[in-house]
Amino acid sequence: MTHRATLDFLLHDWLHAEDLCQRERHTDHNRETFDAVLDLSEKLANEQFAPVNRLTDVQEPEFDGVRVHLPKETPIALQAFNDAGLMGASKDAELGGMQLPTVVEIASMSFFYKASVSLAAYPMLTRGNANTILAHGTPLQIDVFAKGGFEGRTFGTMCLSEPQAGSSLSDIATKATPDARGDGSGIDWAQDALGPRHRLTGNKMWISGGEHEMGENIVHLVLAKIPGDDGKTLPGVKGISLFIVPRKLVKQDGTITDQRNDVALAGLNHKLGYRGTVNTLLNFGEGKFPVNGQSGAVGYLIGKQGEGLKCMFTLMNEARISVGLGATMLGYAGYEASLAYALQRPQGRRMGAGGKDYSAPQISIIEHTDVKRMLLQQKAIAEGGLALGLFCARLVDEEYTGTPAEAEHAGLLLELLTPIAKSWPSEWAQEANSLAIQILGGYGYTRDFPVEQYWRDNRLNMIHEGTHGIQGLDLLGRKVVMNGGKALSVLAERISQTIQKAGQIEGLALHSNALAQALQKVGQTTKAAWSTGVPEEALANATPYLQGFGHTVLAWIWLELAIAARAALSSGQSPLGEGFLHGKLAACDYFFSFELPKIDAWLGVVARRDMTCAQVQPDWF
Repeated sequence: MTHRATLDFLLHDWLHAEDLCQRERHTDHNRETFDAVLDLSEKLANEQFAPVNRLTDVQEPEFDGVRVHLPKETPIALQAFNDAGLMGASKDAELGGMQLPTVVEIASMSFFYKASVSLAAYPMLTRGNANTILAHGTPLQIDVFAKGGFEGRTFGTMCLSEPQAGSSLSDIATKATPDARGDGSGIDWAQDALGPRHRLTGNKMWISGGEHEMGENIVHLVLAKIPGDDGKTLPGVKGISLFIVPRKLVKQDGTITDQRNDVALAGLNHKLGYRGTVNTLLNFGEGKFPVNGQSGAVGYLIGKQGEGLKCMFTLMNEARISVGLGATMLGYAGYEASLAYALQRPQGRRMGAGGKDYSAPQISIIEHTDVKRMLLQQKAIAEGGLALGLFCARLVDEEYTGTPAEAEHAGLLLELLTPIAKSWPSEWAQEANSLAIQILGGYGYTRDFPVEQYWRDNRLNMIHEGTHGIQGLDLLGRKVVMNGGKALSVLAERISQTIQKAGQIEGLALHSNALAQALQKVGQTTKAAWSTGVPEEALANATPYLQGFGHTVLAWIWLELAIAARAALSSGQSPLGEGFLHGKLAACDYFFSFELPKIDAWLGVVARRDMTCAQVQPDWF
C-alpha cells in the first residue's frame, strides 16, 4: 500500500539519502542498492514474518521445566532474516556487514516491525547488544561476542530491571564478585583475555529473549554492582558495572562450549501483547548450573568498573528509538488495515439537497467525513512517526560520516530528540490503533481482524525502555538544559530555517506562522519552568512538557514533508503521483489544524508550574 512509496518519498525527496553515497564509507552504494535492500526486506517481511504474526500471538512461549518452546515458524523466520545479511547491514564489512547507511537499515527494519513486531524484537535486541559491545568492548570481546550477533549466529539481551527495581536502576541488588581462579577446564580465564572475570548473583526481570533454543548462544548484558573489600556496594548508580554473561561458556578463541553458565530461567511472563517475544525472569548464580562446582554466573567486565550505566545507555538509547519505530509501524499496520476496510465496506448513502436517496447504491464508509478524519489522524501519526524515526537514523549517519561540525550538531539533536522518538510514537500510535478498531466497528474488536492485536502489541511500547514520565524528566530535566541549552538552540535553528522556507511557499505560510508561535511557546515555557530554580516545581509537569514538545517537533517534520511534497508537485515529474503527494499535504493540514493547537494546554501547566498533581497526598485517593 502506502508504506514503500512513503519510504521512497522520505528517503529521497526529503532526506536525500543517496547523497550519503558520496562519502567514503558508503561509496559502494547507490539508489539501486538501497532499493534492492528495501525490496528484499519487504518480500521477507511479507513472506516470513507477517504470515506467522497471529500464530505467535496465539501460541505463546511455553516452559516445560527444562526448555522454552516456541512455534517452529519463529526460528525459520529469523533465520531467513539472518540469511539475508540484514542483522549487521550497516556494519563494517569485516564484521559481516554491508556498510549501508543507518537510515537505510532502519527503513529496512520498518517492514519487519510492521509485519510482526514481536519477532522483530529478537534482531532489534541482538543488534543493540552487539553494538554496545562494539562501542565499549575490547577487540577480543568484539570478536568473540559481538561478531556472532552481527552474523546472526547468536542472540543478545539487555538485563537491567529487577523484581524490586524496575526503572530505578540505582536500587539493583545483583552483585559481581571478582573471580580470577583458573581451573584446568580448557577454558582460558586469563585476566587479559575475555576481560576481568566475575561471578554474578542476583535476579533480573522482564528480560526479552532471555531463554530459548535458537542460535548458537545467548549473550546477556547484565548490570551489577561490585562489592568493595568490606562487602558493601556503592550507593546509587556510580557503583554499577556492565558484564557480558553468555548462556553457554565461551573459550578465548570464540569456541562456544556445551557447558551452561549459571543462568537459570525462573519463569515466563504472560503478556497482553508482544507474545511472540519470550519474556523471562532470570536467576544468576543460584547454583542450578554450577560452573566447575561453584555457583555464580561467569561474567566479563565490559568498559570500566563503575561505568556500567554509561555503557548500557548505548543500548538503551538505540532501543528507545527502535521502540518508537516499532510503535509507529504498529500504528502504520492498523492504518493500512483500516484504510483497506474503509475502501470496501459499504454503508450509508450520500446526502443530497432533498435528503438521502435510499434507492441509490450504498457508498463506501471512506466517503464519510468522520471516517476521513480518523484515517487522516492515523496517517499523520504513522507517517509522521516514520519520518521522525528515519530522521534520527539520518542523524546517526551524520555523527559517523559527517564533518566535525555536522557530527557535533547531529549528536546534540539526537540526544535531545531521543525521548521524543521513543515516547511520541508510543503514545499516539496507540491512539491510531484505537482509531483503526473504531473504523472497523464491531469487527475491529474481534480476533477475526488484525487490528485488535496491533492495539494489544502496541500497549507495551508506552512502558518499556522508559515510561513517558521517565522520558519527560529526561527531556525537561536534562536534555533541554544540557550544555547551557545548546541542543535546544540547535533544534530551534533548524526549525527556524524550515519556518523561513515554508513562509515563501504558497499554501504553507499559515502553517509557518503557527509553527513559529509554537517554537516560541516551547522556549518561553522551558524558561518559565526553571525560572525559580526549584526542580520539584520545574519537573512537576514534565510529561505535559514532553507532549507539547513532541507535537511541536512533529509539526516541524510535517512542515518539512509538505515543503518536499510541494517541490515534487511543482516538478511534475514525481513517479509517486499527484494523489500521493496531495495526501502528504492533507496530513500536514490535519496536524496543524487538529493536533498542534493541543500544545497550549500542555505547555500552560508547565509554564505556570502548576502543582495540582504534585501536591496531592496519598490518602486523598
